[in-house]
Amino acid sequence: MPVGDDSARWATRGRSLKVLLVVHNVTSATRLLDIMPLFDDDFRVQLLVTCTESSAFRSGVDELLAGTGVPVLPWEQAVETPVSLAVSASFGGQLSDIIGHLTILSHGIGYTKRLTTPNTQHPTAGGGSSEVGGPVFGMSPEWLLDEHGVPVADALVLSHPEQYARLRAACPEAAPTAVLAGDPCWDRILAARPYRERYRRALGVRTGQRLVLLNSTWNPESLFGDGGGDDVLPSLLPRLASEFPADEYRFAAVLHPNIWHGHGPGQIRAWLDRAQRAGLALIDPLHGWRQALIAADAVIGDHGSVTYYAAALGTPVLLGAAPLVGLAPDAPVHDFVRDAPRLDPALPLRIQLERVVRDHRPRPEPAEFISSVPGESATRLRRLFYDALGIPEPDEPALLEPLPLPPYEPPSHTVPLLVLTRLLGACEIEVTRYAGPHPPADSTGELHTAAHEDTRETHQLALADVVFRYGEPDDARFGSPEQWTTEALSLHPQCAMTAYVSAPGDCTVRTRDGELLSLHAESGADADPSSYASALYAWLAAGKSLDELIAQGLTVRTGGVAHRATVTRR
Repeated sequence: MPVGDDSARWATRGRSLKVLLVVHNVTSATRLLDIMPLFDDDFRVQLLVTCTESSAFRSGVDELLAGTGVPVLPWEQAVETPVSLAVSASFGGQLSDIIGHLTILSHGIGYTKRLTTPNTQHPTAGGGSSEVGGPVFGMSPEWLLDEHGVPVADALVLSHPEQYARLRAACPEAAPTAVLAGDPCWDRILAARPYRERYRRALGVRTGQRLVLLNSTWNPESLFGDGGGDDVLPSLLPRLASEFPADEYRFAAVLHPNIWHGHGPGQIRAWLDRAQRAGLALIDPLHGWRQALIAADAVIGDHGSVTYYAAALGTPVLLGAAPLVGLAPDAPVHDFVRDAPRLDPALPLRIQLERVVRDHRPRPEPAEFISSVPGESATRLRRLFYDALGIPEPDEPALLEPLPLPPYEPPSHTVPLLVLTRLLGACEIEVTRYAGPHPPADSTGELHTAAHEDTRETHQLALADVVFRYGEPDDARFGSPEQWTTEALSLHPQCAMTAYVSAPGDCTVRTRDGELLSLHAESGADADPSSYASALYAWLAAGKSLDELIAQGLTVRTGGVAHRATVTRR
């Protein structure tokens, strides 16, 4: 049901036209999820989905297909079932065996990478490594034509005329199948740009913070890979925590689905465990990466599509890996990777990033070459699909699904924080916190340690001057902020202060000499309240008057932003 032997007996709507979505792996499925809403509300269409089972990256596919709620056909049944339209977002597998009109879309920024010839397998089945001088995936006879020299696709969707020029030169036999229909992924990104500030708030990006996205495509030469000579990322992560103040920079990682499902989500989290505990957000590769990309102030990336999308948005890009040998030399992305600024791991990272942001001048080419018809993909693709179905389009406009607002994911610093403080003036304290094992060599100020009570580095709790945690004010496990601060002082007798953050702007503090205080952010203040506790600690450690602070209020400076908070004795 609703296809197969005896289906007519059981189907409630047995006369619907069948549309088969062909999935190779999670990566290609993302583009099919983009276009599924184009069939919404049409009782004449029955969607089906299948997997070619030709990719090495099969992990995660079953869960994804089940999540669509659409009937899943085994590949053996799919190629025996006549359909009115089949849509694929990749090559590979026996696509020529499908009985029905076949449309193929790109699942990235056009067709730009050289990949081993398919034979009967997905390019990644044999490892997927790039080949110097090898065929361009989706833009060469080896990919586009079947064994008889006939185009595999009845319609090949392109997003820009430059792709048609390359197609005509590389494989003229397939040129008649080309259809210019834009890029639905890019159109969803463009439509979501007005909500940038919401996406930033969802990631817990505070006033004055820069959000830096670490982006990696898959394969050994990528930023995440270990085959490009320098194994960049493992050495990069601890330096990001040590060189960038935690209150001035927020980091997030967008990793290609083939990394996630090739190595396993659990392994990825294990590799990035300390980075996450130092505040790195690990972005869902299926539903959250576009929102994070829109929210980003800068991207450290490689030659993958996401980095190119970032450049098209006008975001400053620094390439941590930039292999050219696997890229089509006549593709626009080749020129971009060749010319984009490079990250030099031998030099201080923060200076390089700030220079790229300061000197950035957006280039028009990335946005131009992603799509020559921005905002039109829904209209053009639905027209293409319904022409293949042979029925009129619905009367309503063709619409893509808006990008959803991601769940709130503020940074969680559960590694011990090294805190540098300086008293700047009357009740004003500069606070600079690092989540790395040591602060930069040129750091100045008085140093203390603040540790989350749930830190994995439990041995560091004995060295912490401030012990803090986050929680609801009425969490029964802790009794109350007042009760927790008392218990924590008893459990950690070496610390001078405990702090319970119960709201984005509220913190309850108890000092070793018994003072119970409330720190409350004034209007416009937007720092992590645990930084207010560190400022208070620095003030008292310098022998300053608590009464003065209560009378005048506390000013905490993180980077170039001043945050005002009231101090109340309880």
